[in-house]
Amino acid sequence: MLIPDEYPMVSLLGSRDELLRVIEGAFRADIHVRGNEITITGTPEESGSVVRLFEELVEVLRTGGELTPDAVERSIAMLKLSSERPAEVLSLNILSARGRTIRPKTANQKRYVDAIDKHTIVFGIGPAGTGKTYLAMAKAVSALQDKKVNRIILTRPAVEAGERLGFLPGTLYEKIDPYLRPLYDALHDMLDPDSIPKLMAAGTIEVAPLAYMRGRAMPLGTGVLTPDGWRSIGELKVGDLVIGSNGEPTPVLGVYPQGEKKIYRVFAQDGASVLACENHLWAVRTRDDADRGKPWRVLETKEMIGDLRTAHYRKWELPLLSAPVRFPEQPVPMDPYALGLLLGDGCVTGTTTPSFSTDDRELAEALGRLLPDVEVRWKSGPDYVLNRVRQPGERVTLANPVTAAMRELGLSGCASHTKFVPERYLYNTPEVRLAVLQGLLDADGGPVTQHGRSCRVQFSTTSPRLRDDVVFLVRSLGGVASWGERPAAGRPPGLAKGRPVRHRHGAYVLDIRLPKGVEPFRLARKAAVYREHGGGRPMRYVDRIEPRGTAECVCIQVAAEDSLYVTEDFLLTHNTLNDAFIILDEAQNTSPEQMKMFLTRLGFGSKIVVTGDITQVDLPTGTESGLRVVQGILADIRDIHFARLSSEDVVRHRLVSDIVDAYGRYDAARQQELQAVKQQGRARYGTRPGDRP
Repeated sequence: MLIPDEYPMVSLLGSRDELLRVIEGAFRADIHVRGNEITITGTPEESGSVVRLFEELVEVLRTGGELTPDAVERSIAMLKLSSERPAEVLSLNILSARGRTIRPKTANQKRYVDAIDKHTIVFGIGPAGTGKTYLAMAKAVSALQDKKVNRIILTRPAVEAGERLGFLPGTLYEKIDPYLRPLYDALHDMLDPDSIPKLMAAGTIEVAPLAYMRGRAMPLGTGVLTPDGWRSIGELKVGDLVIGSNGEPTPVLGVYPQGEKKIYRVFAQDGASVLACENHLWAVRTRDDADRGKPWRVLETKEMIGDLRTAHYRKWELPLLSAPVRFPEQPVPMDPYALGLLLGDGCVTGTTTPSFSTDDRELAEALGRLLPDVEVRWKSGPDYVLNRVRQPGERVTLANPVTAAMRELGLSGCASHTKFVPERYLYNTPEVRLAVLQGLLDADGGPVTQHGRSCRVQFSTTSPRLRDDVVFLVRSLGGVASWGERPAAGRPPGLAKGRPVRHRHGAYVLDIRLPKGVEPFRLARKAAVYREHGGGRPMRYVDRIEPRGTAECVCIQVAAEDSLYVTEDFLLTHNTLNDAFIILDEAQNTSPEQMKMFLTRLGFGSKIVVTGDITQVDLPTGTESGLRVVQGILADIRDIHFARLSSEDVVRHRLVSDIVDAYGRYDAARQQELQAVKQQGRARYGTRPGDRP
């Protein structure tokens, strides 16, 4: 066969023909080289194998590969033992870094790399030196550079210290460094060493022991919204329903106690706040991200501390509900819009006939239509009386329907500073909640316009409870609401029929923004102003983060597609890992519970690679390896692949492969001896109850 002139024979045959000697030693054929012509003499089968080998080696050179004695030996093994073409294996470029290209070196390694491309979760199981972690790391760096993922997370269990690192001297990073050093070394092979600290500081690359992977947590008493109202996160169990970012219920998939954690209170600019640990995850974006249509980032609490402003702007925007919260429907004794009007401008003392005050006849007429068996009768000026309609021949005196409904709701006798929205209206369908809000805003609210800006909505009340209820209504519909107080002391008096009237209670003024499609007004004149100027887009930004000591914490995982759920003040947060390439190394040293915890952290757009050697388990006696258990549990699940490597795939010193094989033979012989001893014992004494077969 003739070798093309563009490939120097020294590249094909090696310095001093070292590659040629490897080939000659593997085949029973005579090989003669003269110039660029190779003559092969032997049986047709042997000659054909040598020709195919040289063709594959030439193809490797053509694609920029380098031939070494080790590569030639592996090519020969592939031709003899597998259907893989050596050229396809040795020329598959995974990552080019720091002047060299990382490629698989065996057929099994190529299948492993291909499986990582095709599956979401891949288990790489095999002895030390088979490239399990190194190839996975190369795929992770390649995915990050190609922007297929936003971050790389590398972890391994530190079982040599029982994951109890407190007794070791030094800082946390000095304590865990010995257990994570192999991962750091691989990173330095693939990335510019100067860039690694920057990537780690930005959270793009995270390296941590497995025990610290779970640290996305909140204090046990933190409120989480459920279809039945608020519950503390510490009460939740797997299978319970919580509210997701789309307003719909989503089940809890996992609950993970975290122990004592350092916690912070995260404040938004609208006054909303919640407690979370320093590792808790938040979906955030900058103004530039929003303008360019970029996806939400995921940052830990501690990553935002000290980085909350860009110039004079707040930097990190938080997501809001994409749709109103859907609570189960409840029957109500009064139309919700009518209730909102009466809470705003009604008077229901319980001892006199209910009344309503407004300068907008449209509202009085609407009230009359929505209150059955009630006549809204004009009295004088803005005042209307709500009389019960008497039926002909009626002899028994019945209670006014409005008074009866208000008594049932606990509102009868409430003054302006003690009014509230009953819970059966707050925790009801979006239509009911919006109708209550519209009634309140038509009565005591209004559009506020500013030149060159969109229209916001303002509402005022003297009742702190009603203030909080309106904030709840707005936030549950996907809007934002903030408030300020005008104390009664020092305010100039108002006028009633020309007489000064002093303020007895302070007033709360709410600024409200509602999402597109949620109309705040039914009153024609207010609705027209709002539609003319536009309501803008409600936005919520991180305002400040303050330390709050430590607390017992827990984290949960939910089934929502974006992993978000509603916490206190309708803040959205999550704690699974989206758009990440996650590698768990030395997985044979995880317990079954740790393996389950780790795998259920998988978020959308993420990929997990788990590597380990089930022959080198360092767990305490009596603890089963999670890597062994998981093979029986997940073997038949789609999109999960188990790649198995052997001593033939060892790419370290040649002796490593021989050592692995020797230990394999020793373990097999030892197993046979133990089995023989058991059989002899059964033959001599018989099988006793409780004996294992």
